[in-house]
Amino acid sequence: MKDKPTCQYQSPDGHRCQEIDMGSGLCFWHDAKFDKSGLELSQKLERYAKRGGLLQGLELKRANLEGLNLVKHNDHTGYDLSYSNFYRANLRGAHLFNNKIENASLMKADLHDANLHCCKLSNSNLLGIKLNNTRIDNIDLSGKLQQENEASLAAKEKRTEDAADFFLQSEETYRTLRKGAEQQGLFEMAGNYTYKELRMRHYQYPTHSKKRFMSAAVDLLCGYGEKPANVIRFSLSMIVFCALMYFLFGISYQNEVLSINFSQSFSDNISALLNSFYFSVVTFTTLGYGDITPIGFSRFIATVEAFTGSFSLALFVVVFVKRMTR
Repeated sequence: MKDKPTCQYQSPDGHRCQEIDMGSGLCFWHDAKFDKSGLELSQKLERYAKRGGLLQGLELKRANLEGLNLVKHNDHTGYDLSYSNFYRANLRGAHLFNNKIENASLMKADLHDANLHCCKLSNSNLLGIKLNNTRIDNIDLSGKLQQENEASLAAKEKRTEDAADFFLQSEETYRTLRKGAEQQGLFEMAGNYTYKELRMRHYQYPTHSKKRFMSAAVDLLCGYGEKPANVIRFSLSMIVFCALMYFLFGISYQNEVLSINFSQSFSDNISALLNSFYFSVVTFTTLGYGDITPIGFSRFIATVEAFTGSFSLALFVVVFVKRMTR
């Protein structure tokens, strides 16, 4: 008696399915043409997983997987559901702890009350997912969404409209993730998704537009209100730059001009440089002791630095308080 033909599915990782061919060359789990809409497959899929079936590349579009429990107890690796299609699948209450769902599609899947704790979702399509009361702490996106990668490729190939559309989808996905994180009280994670959401919006603006320039400036200054360290870096850079300008153009101390002067000794120049740094800090923080005063072009630099300093200090307080009170 001839052996029954097996499924011809082979994952991009090289894994072959050993299930019986249904006549289409593929098994029930990997046949995209087999309509699984509404089929209750939770228990069947659990049994398939426990007996070692290939979980990569599953075609479960619109399937009913409510209450699915795919957790490998006493195993730190979890199940590998990469390359699978869960488009519009019902995954309410699904327990998918620590599973690998990379390069997959969860587009518009219903994950109400599901557990995605520690799931690896790199390069997966998460557009339109429903995350009502979904546990998403410690999920791993490894940097980018599927749409982000598509957008970067489209931008590189000068397909402007396609790139803008993919960036819009990425923005929507990060917004969904942000709301899901806020609902779970994961405010640090929510802040990271807020930053990425606004970053995706930035890329949708025309390259040389005013909006894109302003967006880049806000990102540089404070990371869209999510990165206090950016304010500190900008402030330190401003202080150093202005100090060097004072050292170049000169400042006045007790009727003596302090500036770079190659005819003076090295120690005198170092003293002038240190005084320039001191004056820069005093000006940036708007303390204004008055012991050192700007002269010539240094007056303009001091005016700009004082204005920038007062703005930066206020900005830092706002951003810092925002982060600390979450």
